[in-house]
Amino acid sequence: MTKHTHLLLALAVVLVMPLFMHSGSLASEVLIFGLAAMGCNLLLGFTGLLSFGQGIFFGLGSYTIALTLTRWQLPMPLALALAVVMGALGAAIVGWVAIRQRGTYFVMLTLAFAQMFYFIAYTATGLTGGDNGLLDIPRPSITVFGQTLWPLTSPWQFYGFVAAIFMVAFWLLLKVSKSTFGRTLLAVRDNEERAGAIGYNLKLLKLQAFVISGAVTGLAGALHAMMTGIAPLSNAEYHTSEMILVMTVIGGTGNLFASVLGSAFYLLLADWLSTLWPRWLLLLGLVLIAVSLGMQRGLWGLGETFWGLVRGKRGQASDKANAHAGVDASTPGGQEVQP
Repeated sequence: MTKHTHLLLALAVVLVMPLFMHSGSLASEVLIFGLAAMGCNLLLGFTGLLSFGQGIFFGLGSYTIALTLTRWQLPMPLALALAVVMGALGAAIVGWVAIRQRGTYFVMLTLAFAQMFYFIAYTATGLTGGDNGLLDIPRPSITVFGQTLWPLTSPWQFYGFVAAIFMVAFWLLLKVSKSTFGRTLLAVRDNEERAGAIGYNLKLLKLQAFVISGAVTGLAGALHAMMTGIAPLSNAEYHTSEMILVMTVIGGTGNLFASVLGSAFYLLLADWLSTLWPRWLLLLGLVLIAVSLGMQRGLWGLGETFWGLVRGKRGQASDKANAHAGVDASTPGGQEVQP
């Protein structure tokens, strides 16, 4: 599929969710974690880097937007931009160290950074609020010269704001993935030794992928804090990194739109299961095990397989119809004339 097809699919999801979902906050959460999963997918699916440090960048975005809006009272667009910068800066620091190792050691380094950031956030109560987090984060409307252009008070108004940002970010990431840089990342993922032998600067490429991933994830963390009104410590813990990674794998690696599918599947299923049983996490775990065992290519791979079967059946039916029409057209009686 072309990038225009993926862009249209993302736009369809954005437009359809308000028609079938009753909660604007849940719909916003799907797009927000879709952003975070796309950032993770750029590392895992395009570069082959399994990172457990995504919670760092998500937490940095949450804390940055909270501090800039509550204590420094900066304009909201500037606060969002600073959250993106802080996510990118955190990713640059983590990536600069982690990319010096490969395989298991790389994973352990990102996990160590995640645990270290969690401990810092827990102990720096004057800056992060510690275990209580940062509360009462406002959701200011977009204004120009005192005139309100886009109110963000209701959940669905905020969803429209998140949807607009999501589409811009999705379009930019599509351009990155389809560019020479994105195709080079795929070469690094498929055969790192050969890519290095050709002359590519592997460390620089990985670091650039880290920075882009951190910027997108920081943006997601900032939007999530604005949606909930708090920047909790849980946004910086290991569970957040794990959840983002699970969404990425469920949707399918190496495809940005698949990240949106993974986010929607995880969050909507969790929301539904929580209404059935208080210990819904057990049910969610069983479902995720079944998905992991039966759909190694994720939801996107399952959709591609199903679409291939449908096209194959249509092709077979068309071939049979053409063959039958050829026989019937040979003679009025439907029998071929023997020479």
